[in-house]
Amino acid sequence: MWKKEVLKIIEKAAIDGAKMLDLSGQGIKSLPAEIGELTKLQYLNLGFNKLAKLPVEIGRLANLQKLYLRGNQLTSVPAELGKLTNLVELYLSGNQLTSVTAELGKLTNLKRLSLHENQLKSVPAVLGKLTNLTHLYLYGNQLMSVSVELRKLINLTLLNLGRNQLTSVPAELGNLTNLEDLYLYENKLRSLPVELGRLTKLEILDLKNNPLESPPPEVVNKGVKAIRDYLRQLDKAGKDYLYEGKLLIVGEAGAGKTSLGKKIEDENYELREDQESTPGIDVIEWHFGMEGGHDFRVNMWDFGGQEIYHSTHQFFLTKRSLYALVADDRKEDTDFNYWLNVVELLSDNSPVLIVKNEKQDRHREINESALRGQFSNIKEILATNLATNRGLKEIKKEIRHHMSKLPHVGTELPKTWVKVREALEKDKRNYISVDEYFDICERNGFKEKNDKLQLSGYLHDLGVCLHFQDDMLLRKTVILKPDWGTDAVYEVLHNVGVMKNKGRFSQSDVDKIWAEPRFAGMHAELLRLMINFKLCYEIKETGEYIAPELLTKNQPGYDWDEGKNLILRYTYEFMPKGIVTQFIVGMHPFIVDQDLVWREGVILEKDETRAEVIENYGKREIRIRVVGMHRKELMTIVTYELDKIHDTYKRLKHSKWIPCNCEVCKGSQEPHFYQYDTLRDFMSKGYYKIQCQKKPDEMVNVRGLIDDVMVLTRVKGTEKRFRIALSFSGERRKYVGKVAESLVGEFGEEQVFYDKNFEAELARLDLDTYLQGIYHDDSELIVVFLCAEYEKKEWCGLEWRAIRDLIKKKKAWEIMFVRFDDTEIAGMYSIDGYVSAEGREPEEVAERIIERYRMNEQRLRDEKRGRR
Repeated sequence: MWKKEVLKIIEKAAIDGAKMLDLSGQGIKSLPAEIGELTKLQYLNLGFNKLAKLPVEIGRLANLQKLYLRGNQLTSVPAELGKLTNLVELYLSGNQLTSVTAELGKLTNLKRLSLHENQLKSVPAVLGKLTNLTHLYLYGNQLMSVSVELRKLINLTLLNLGRNQLTSVPAELGNLTNLEDLYLYENKLRSLPVELGRLTKLEILDLKNNPLESPPPEVVNKGVKAIRDYLRQLDKAGKDYLYEGKLLIVGEAGAGKTSLGKKIEDENYELREDQESTPGIDVIEWHFGMEGGHDFRVNMWDFGGQEIYHSTHQFFLTKRSLYALVADDRKEDTDFNYWLNVVELLSDNSPVLIVKNEKQDRHREINESALRGQFSNIKEILATNLATNRGLKEIKKEIRHHMSKLPHVGTELPKTWVKVREALEKDKRNYISVDEYFDICERNGFKEKNDKLQLSGYLHDLGVCLHFQDDMLLRKTVILKPDWGTDAVYEVLHNVGVMKNKGRFSQSDVDKIWAEPRFAGMHAELLRLMINFKLCYEIKETGEYIAPELLTKNQPGYDWDEGKNLILRYTYEFMPKGIVTQFIVGMHPFIVDQDLVWREGVILEKDETRAEVIENYGKREIRIRVVGMHRKELMTIVTYELDKIHDTYKRLKHSKWIPCNCEVCKGSQEPHFYQYDTLRDFMSKGYYKIQCQKKPDEMVNVRGLIDDVMVLTRVKGTEKRFRIALSFSGERRKYVGKVAESLVGEFGEEQVFYDKNFEAELARLDLDTYLQGIYHDDSELIVVFLCAEYEKKEWCGLEWRAIRDLIKKKKAWEIMFVRFDDTEIAGMYSIDGYVSAEGREPEEVAERIIERYRMNEQRLRDEKRGRR
């Protein structure tokens, strides 16, 4: 915009006595001095122009309350801004500021200040004078330090220091007791000051992408309350350090894993020719001294190499551990690709030592450069002859080195935690009751139950002991020796009778198998442990159990109607063993005929519909076929369970393939397949047709491909699954149904949560918690239709619980009220805004909902640019 045009606008605003003026995004390079004549202005938006400086006359706008200067080219904050003492909001983000004028300290009425996306290297001390600030945005600068003067901002509710160069934050931030949101993401923080544990109102603490050691990741991953509790304990009890770690020894059966473990423990251990293969897992304890006089305890887990154990290893391969892959030189049958993939997948890329067990000094050649190129976590490749101890000293040296470098080693912990860990280590029992564990905690300085449970959860995550707090039975016991539990599990899986019976066993069978005194009185808990690990399931409350790992590999004969099948495939870059056996356990209520389940597949039945799920490990594939009246519904249930299993593998790379439904492919057992993510990507970009490779002249509807097979889940590129979710009582279904029709016409059926459109998905046992997840986590805008009936309905109450939590978390912009009457709803205020449905057609209400959604979209865009 030319300067003359700007001047005209200013002159008109002066004549009109304007209180608001928006000149944003006009390409303005300089602002006329006449701007100072607009003395009645309360709102001025100069954002997204090309201003390098401001005229001094701007200081005359004494009534200004909101000033937007974001997205310009300012290199300094004009001193004249210090005269605008009525300013409540000042936005200076997206400029080139390297410093902040001291005059800014005069703006004592300021509540919101945005200085993000500039070039600031330190948080200016002058900001400490702005004691009425509630929101301060400083992310995306080059901050190396934060002024302790910020401690004076006692009214601050939000502080964003993300995306800077901070290596520490001052303890004085603990004085900001009204802080609710603290963003510290993408810095270089290794620890947090214990004083942050005093921020009792804190609801959001964003620490993503920091090299944090304290609090440890096992605590950080559990959220802000766990972090606060940890820091509070650290503050109160003082710091100590834990020097302990796990060495997991893996490899093929007979490779020498047990021999290596025994030799590390005692170099004089005599190897035996008849050394039996380890049944399951053996745990060996080894100690070595560290610099500074610390004693380091290594828990060496020797894993059985037999194939039956491979799919159970996933429950014990843990992060923050060191792995030793033992390769036998004589057999040369080590599947390096399999074992290294397993470690990478299940342990989140933990470090690995490859140990070549060169018996009789026979040299073993392996393609080291190729392995290192594929697996970045390989630290050393070492050779040994365990019979003569050749290379053993080097192996032990490397183990000591890499164990002491594990992320959790030497991390500061509350002294009470270390004391309890040492007490548990000295306890020779296999398990104790949770009350006995609480007593140990009490004797070592713990007072609060939640703190005791936080510690047992931390030790569980590290694999030091086992405490399944979410299980009604197992929560009563803390297993001090995890190998005691694994021994019991493998006693069943290795039992000759159970193996002969193809994995079928009864309560009386396990009573005999676990007849040893060490298992006495714990049979119910051990059986639940196996179920928790998805190693067995009960056949419909009969007292009979099936361990899928021991089922026959032979696929039974059965009739299958190949007409009108729904077909789906999953493929894997690397396929861990045990996906289908876990699936069988998870889906066992749908197994009607126990003769139609085998180790690599199962036939499921529900509502006159059958699903065939078969794993082909050689092809790294799982194939699903569904036939019957409710094909799509059962397919949705099957894929939901498989996707849930996939989610437990954080690094698993897999693809879902949808069959083509063109004239050639429809009804075929070998149709052309499209990658599911490709179809979702097409839809997110607005492409709704795709070509069939078996009939190139045929263009197929993308949405129809997915809709034919399953319920579409969240669209790629969006944070939440649904754009809009509708919460209402059944009495208003006719009206709300018409609103839903209009919204579906605008956004598509899969983007609007209206219960009638998701009946199959909602046919589940955990519907109460599942629905709350949809409203609380998976919907961008929740529309609540309020009326007298809404207050009384049980299901509406469950939905309202999730909605009310969003209100408490200051996310009210995600909620929209539509009222049929003036019924009072608990948790709502009379001043809360709403759209009235009285006298309005459903289509008109839908228009208001769409309008509100578009406003929220703009808000999200603003947040992505500057997190507001």
